[in-house]
Amino acid sequence: MSSRLSDNISPVLGRVKISENTFLIVLAVLIGLLGGLGNYLFRQTIELIHWLVVEQSLELFHISMEHWSLQRVLVMFLPAIGGILVLPLWIFFTKDLKGGFAGFLVRVNLKGAKLPLRPVFTRGLGAAITLGTGGSAGQEGPIAIIGGTIGSQFGKKFKMSGDRLKVLVACGAAAGVAATFNAPIAGVFFATEIVLLSSFELASFTSIVISSAMATVVSRALLGDTSELVAPPYFVGSLWELGLYLLLGLIIGGLAAGFIDLHFRIKDRIDAIQVPKLAKPVLGGLAVGVIGIGLPQVFGNGYEFMNSVLLGGHSWYLLAALVLAKMIATSITLGSGLPGGLFAPCLFLGAVAGGAFGHLLEIMLPGSGLSAGAYALVGMGAFLAAATHSPMTAIFLLFEITDSYQVIVPIMVTCVIGTAIARHLKTESLETMELSRAGIDLEAGKERNIMKALSVGEVMARRVETIPENMTLGNFAKFIEQTHHTNFPLVNEAGELTGIISVQDFMGVVFEKDLMDLVVVKELATTEVVSVHAEEDLDTAMRRIGYRNIEQLPVVDRETHRIIHGIISRRDMVSAYNRALMSKTLEDVDV
Repeated sequence: MSSRLSDNISPVLGRVKISENTFLIVLAVLIGLLGGLGNYLFRQTIELIHWLVVEQSLELFHISMEHWSLQRVLVMFLPAIGGILVLPLWIFFTKDLKGGFAGFLVRVNLKGAKLPLRPVFTRGLGAAITLGTGGSAGQEGPIAIIGGTIGSQFGKKFKMSGDRLKVLVACGAAAGVAATFNAPIAGVFFATEIVLLSSFELASFTSIVISSAMATVVSRALLGDTSELVAPPYFVGSLWELGLYLLLGLIIGGLAAGFIDLHFRIKDRIDAIQVPKLAKPVLGGLAVGVIGIGLPQVFGNGYEFMNSVLLGGHSWYLLAALVLAKMIATSITLGSGLPGGLFAPCLFLGAVAGGAFGHLLEIMLPGSGLSAGAYALVGMGAFLAAATHSPMTAIFLLFEITDSYQVIVPIMVTCVIGTAIARHLKTESLETMELSRAGIDLEAGKERNIMKALSVGEVMARRVETIPENMTLGNFAKFIEQTHHTNFPLVNEAGELTGIISVQDFMGVVFEKDLMDLVVVKELATTEVVSVHAEEDLDTAMRRIGYRNIEQLPVVDRETHRIIHGIISRRDMVSAYNRALMSKTLEDVDV
């Protein structure tokens, strides 16, 4: 590999006679162990907060979550208490709570994978409060960030280069997910497919596998050989059922795309509400609590309820109602500023959607031997795959949960169909949509994102040398002797853009003396002008320049495309990119 360890540890490696890859594996073991321990402590913190706030409140006010009573109205205040408890974190550690898992992906893939240590405690505590008090969110995102930060701290300690650092972060993220579900293979694919965007080398893969395995060992030692989700034995009744799973994939794909759209619509609505920002987590918690009065299943990560759905419990209409309720509750929770993840809500939505589908099939096809729990199981994985665009993670997660080869074909069919439909309807996944709206494309890499972050209006030259469209070639020849530019926009009497002419266009007739006073520049000019708007980014402008192999673009208004506001050249864009790259590099060094 091109990357190398720093001089600080090279003497150590020399003394103990181990290679860099071997040392990376040693670190992967340590990260896996600490990642598994971090997962355990995080889960214990959630349980402690849940006991302190929820269980004690239910006992104090004699509230039953199983049977309706007037006192049950009081549960609406439980997530709001979480919002109140999170307020000190927002006041004193605002920077730590911003960004979430999407911000984590940006730091890993675009900012050198250098993660500060403090958010492990501040954001981790915030997520534990959210989940412990009933906020509708997931714990896997925060756990992945905790594990990833542990990996980053090791890399920074030994001053590793960017590529190695990313691998160690991925090791930590894999450890967190593997420990949560007792599923080491799913942890590996989560790290490679979601965190590293499917770009990894064999040596990197080896380290991630080892870290994921070690975290699973720790989790099993501390919590037993169990997962958050426990599925009953899975059996395929007949091959014709695959058609039903295909139909489920179509439905799940549409629901996943709808959730992505709804999630950001609600988030935008909450952002637009004119109330103090610190009031929003409390009000958001209160809104989730109101939903929970009638449908308490939306509270928390929902794993306990999911396990009952996987056993075929509950009616189809309750499960169908929970699809919309959980979408809204999750979007309000996260949109209002309560920290948490989206992994568990996706699993919940898939389970209830698949369970409702399965129950309806049981009603329509009595005596067919169909199991609603089986469709809930497959729907759970399919929704995760469709919403996150990560089918391999979902496939192997379900395989490890069920420990059954029979689930492979149905889940592959449903995940692939669901992901394809969701991608068709929504190009971005649930995690990358927020970044895309901010102009960040993780798969494009740092260079292209720098270009996307700069607007044409910031870089363009506002002083433009234009020439009248009726200027003769003789006058044009005298004009270009006095300028260093090579391209000139043509304008009519109203000052509107009508074409563009370059010195190269003129060279073909420069020796035709008889034409100098007879021909005007417009006859040689290009009238179909490639232009750009001031609000567009440099990536767009550079691609237009590269496509036509030209040096300059007129910057025009959006309404008529004829009024010139400036001009931008390839040289201007390269200079702006170099300045921004230098600034970003210095920022990364300071992280």
